[in-house]
Amino acid sequence: MKRILTLAASLLLLAGFTATAQDNQTPEYGYKQTGFASTPKFGGYIIGGYKYSDLDGANGGPGFNCRLIRLYVDGSIFNDFKYRIQLQMNGQNPHVKDFYLEWAKYKEFSVKIGQFKRAFTFENPMNPWDVGVGDYSFLVQKMAGMGDRLGEANMGGRDQGLQIQGDLLPMADDSYRLLHYQLGVFNGQGINLADANRAKDIIGTIQVQPIKGLKLGVFGWKGDWVNSSKATLKRERISAGLNYDVDNWTLRAEYATAIAGEKEQNGPADALYVTAGIPFKPWFKLYLKWDEFRAAATAETSHDMYSACANFRLHKNLNFQLEYRLHNNKMLATPNYNELWFMTYVRF
Repeated sequence: MKRILTLAASLLLLAGFTATAQDNQTPEYGYKQTGFASTPKFGGYIIGGYKYSDLDGANGGPGFNCRLIRLYVDGSIFNDFKYRIQLQMNGQNPHVKDFYLEWAKYKEFSVKIGQFKRAFTFENPMNPWDVGVGDYSFLVQKMAGMGDRLGEANMGGRDQGLQIQGDLLPMADDSYRLLHYQLGVFNGQGINLADANRAKDIIGTIQVQPIKGLKLGVFGWKGDWVNSSKATLKRERISAGLNYDVDNWTLRAEYATAIAGEKEQNGPADALYVTAGIPFKPWFKLYLKWDEFRAAATAETSHDMYSACANFRLHKNLNFQLEYRLHNNKMLATPNYNELWFMTYVRF
């Protein structure tokens, strides 16, 4: 608890610093320059609730839980450099989730260095508030680094590295861009860990937005991971999908599979999900989802989940979720089981 309070106090101290933005003046670069920096923004959110499953041991067993407590500080310097620090406070080991600096002067080209989300799949970079259901899909959990199928612990879909990205070809009076790209070089070991070899992971995406709000994308990942036994396991994956979000209507679908060296060394695997979000009221939205992971890319090794999740969004910073889940996991002796999740979301 003392460690948690110390980390929280440090963030509050950072948030207290202020600087004057001088947008109409020309900066004089140098170590004595004190202006041209935004006031750091301090915030956070809490996600918790109750989970029930009629399968013994699923999700840690039935009961009340705290899924996430996050605190963050972000801001900008010279309007061109953006930074963020995000901490996760719940659990036995509070730790840093994100820390990065990004040069973002141009929409067409920016550079980010530090620790942040891997650019693999549409869903992985999303904030938990925006996913729409109680947790990320099997695809993200097993194929994007949130409890990887190769055995890597939950790294939150993050790694340490350097990434370039941008949006090209403005359309409709620059209200949206036709083409988006990201390309990153990462350690491959996940968050808060040094690289374990000289190799680096290459992760990238190309996305097309033919109409405003509809994105079609392909994602690639080529790298490896060194486990606790010092064995090097290849991670070579590809994903494709679509993401539509207009006027609070949502449709998201993605497929990912192991390819090349990973498929040969560690066996095949693939995953697929489809999520639809239907707004009935400004404060009420229903999500329907089909989620599947196939541990050996066969019907006999499939884990399917069908869920319906009601979101009661009373305020942009207050949300309640009630989700029913039906599982069919052919890897279990009793494949069918049910779950009920009630989650509360609050942020500041």
